[in-house]
Amino acid sequence: MAKYAEQRLVIACGGTGGHLFPGIAVADAWTREGGEALLLISEKQIDALASEGYDHLRFERMPSIAMPRPYSPKMLVFLAKFVGAFFSCRRRFREFRATSVLGMGGFTSAAPLAAGRSLGLPTFIHESNSIPGRANRLNARFARTVLVGFERCAPFFPKSRRVEVVGTPVRPSVAKIPGQEESRTHFGLQPDRKTIMVMGGSQGAHRINELIAASLPAFEAAGVQVLHICGPAEEEEWKPYYEKNPEAGALVGFCREVQYAYAACELAVCRSGASSLTELAFYEKPSVLIPYPFSAEDHQVTNAEIFSIPSAAELWPQADLDEENFATRLLALIEDESRLEAMAKGMRELAIPDASEKVCEVVSMRVGGEV
Repeated sequence: MAKYAEQRLVIACGGTGGHLFPGIAVADAWTREGGEALLLISEKQIDALASEGYDHLRFERMPSIAMPRPYSPKMLVFLAKFVGAFFSCRRRFREFRATSVLGMGGFTSAAPLAAGRSLGLPTFIHESNSIPGRANRLNARFARTVLVGFERCAPFFPKSRRVEVVGTPVRPSVAKIPGQEESRTHFGLQPDRKTIMVMGGSQGAHRINELIAASLPAFEAAGVQVLHICGPAEEEEWKPYYEKNPEAGALVGFCREVQYAYAACELAVCRSGASSLTELAFYEKPSVLIPYPFSAEDHQVTNAEIFSIPSAAELWPQADLDEENFATRLLALIEDESRLEAMAKGMRELAIPDASEKVCEVVSMRVGGEV
C-alpha cells in the first residue's frame, strides 16, 4: 500500500530557486508514494522557468508578499496583502482537502502557514540555511514542527517547537546523474577539456559574472573551458564576451537541466545558498564558494564555512577578488588534482541524499498523530 495514500500536502515554496527546488523535490517524493501535493509558487519569472518540466505536479500561483521593516509606511500594504492571501489560502485548502501544510521559506510561506494553522492542520517549515531569515523566524510562529538542513541552524528556533535535522531535498531531475562527456556535449563544450562550472544562483550574480567575463582570455589561453550560467536577466550583456573568446566555453542564461552542468565540470564556482551547496555535495563537486556579501546576517558565509572548515570547499570572499587574481587562482586550483580529490571526498561526507524522504516521513507521522 502507498505510504501517503489519502494524505494531501500543501507546499508553499515560491520566490527563489532556493525555496522552489526543495519544494519540488518533496512534492515528487510525496506523490511517488501515493500522496497528493499542491505547490504554491509566486508570480515571478524565475518560478515559471523553474517549474517547467514537472507536468506531473500541481502548481498554483499566489502573489509574492515581502515584509517591510517595522514602522515602514509599506507595512499597511503588507498587512492588507497578507490578510487577502490568508483567506485565499483557507479557501484553497478546503477545496484541496489539505491534511498538512509545509512552508519552504520566505514570506510567501507565511499566509499559507497561518491559514493552515487556523484550520487546525499540522504545519511545518523547512529552513535550508545555517541561519534562518526574518521570514522563517516569523513562519515558526505558525508551524508546529521545524525542519532544518543544517544542525547548526536548530538553536535559532524556540524550544517550544519540535526541530528535526533532515537535510535539504534535492530535486528529482538533479538526482539523475548523467555522464561527463554527455553533459559537456549537451552544452556544446569540448568533451576532453577541463571545465569550470559557474553559477550565481537561480537569478545570477552580477559581480561573479563580471569576474568570469574578464577571465575568459586567460581560460582560453590555458585550454580550460567555462560553463557560465549567468542568470536570465544578464545573458544578453555577456554574449559579446563569448563571441570574442569562442574557445573559452559556453554561456547559459537559465539552466533547466542543471544536472548536466554539475556532471560536466571538475570544479564549480557558486554563491553559497543552501540548495546549491546541497546539490554540489550530492555530486561530490570541489567548489569555490563566493558568499553573497549582503545576505541577511551573513548567512551565506556561515553556510560556506560548514563546507570550507572541513576542506570540502574553498571560501573566497568577494571583496578579495578582482580581475587580476581571479583567473590565476581558479586555474591553479583546477590543476591541483590532489586538492580536488580531497575536496570531493569532503563533499561526499557532507551529502544527505535522502532528505526528501526524511521530510515526507516527518510530515506523514505528524498527520493525524502528535503534532
